[in-house]
Amino acid sequence: MIVVTGAVGFIGSCLIEKLNAEGFNDIVAVDLFENQEKNKNLTGKKLLHNISRESFIDWLDENGSKVEFIFHLGARTDTAEFDTELLDRLNTDYTKNVWKKCITHQIPLVYASSAATYGDGAHGYNDSHDQPFQLEPLNPYGVSKNEFDKWALKQETQPLFWAGLKFFNVYGPNEYHKGRMASVVFHAYNQIKKTNGMRLFRSHNPDFKNGEQMRDFVYVKDVVEVCCFLMHNRRNSGIYNLGSGKARTFLDLTKAVFKALDVKEDIDFIDTPEDIREKYQYFTEADMSKLKSIGYNREFTSLEEGIEDYVGNYLQENLKY
Repeated sequence: MIVVTGAVGFIGSCLIEKLNAEGFNDIVAVDLFENQEKNKNLTGKKLLHNISRESFIDWLDENGSKVEFIFHLGARTDTAEFDTELLDRLNTDYTKNVWKKCITHQIPLVYASSAATYGDGAHGYNDSHDQPFQLEPLNPYGVSKNEFDKWALKQETQPLFWAGLKFFNVYGPNEYHKGRMASVVFHAYNQIKKTNGMRLFRSHNPDFKNGEQMRDFVYVKDVVEVCCFLMHNRRNSGIYNLGSGKARTFLDLTKAVFKALDVKEDIDFIDTPEDIREKYQYFTEADMSKLKSIGYNREFTSLEEGIEDYVGNYLQENLKY
């Protein structure tokens, strides 16, 4: 059995589709399963069991010997969440419990970290193991992820294999339920479809022109390829960046969406909301050399190619992955 937590979510559901395509059908899906619209992400997928998040740890005590691998992708992912107690419980402490059960039952583990751990990027975007102890995330979500990374690195007893993946700006099918936290690609598509135009956040940093804020946008299909690579190559435990390795501007992204929709470009700028303005990242770019050094050699999808596939084959067709 392969366990995927956060199974009905964005990356989790796409990973299950990829695992099914590789012939893995004994999938245990772990989530809350409370949102019927979100549950549609699992439609047509081959699963062995659905297990609630609340009972999963106890379920592992009874079934851990049958589990081959765990992808722990479930988390509270709202970067605007300021309830630190909630984030500690769902992101940090829950992952500690999963980690400990993986040791007990000798289960390899991949878990979701985040590029939000890098804060303003003052220390760069290198995924060396001394980095987490220097980082200052800009929001409580990033803090919760970084606290677990630091805890994991300090553990003398570890799972047989483990990897923490620092996801950068992931976009792609099955993210429709994420609301404000959905990718800029998703929001651009919907806004352009509705108004034939797109409004981007104005830059409040003199080093960046409007629309030239840069992020490392990575297509979800590349993300799940890396997840499966790590499952098949269970060595070199540690923390890894997972981005495209190439920062692109929000203008690049928006223009690609206009092109995919065959709509004339019409771009305007609005102030960044005050509640996130001081915590806003103006540049992120994953250093992908560490992942490549352990043998991952697939090319990452370009922003233009990813948007063309996402818009043309999923958003326009109203299809899930």
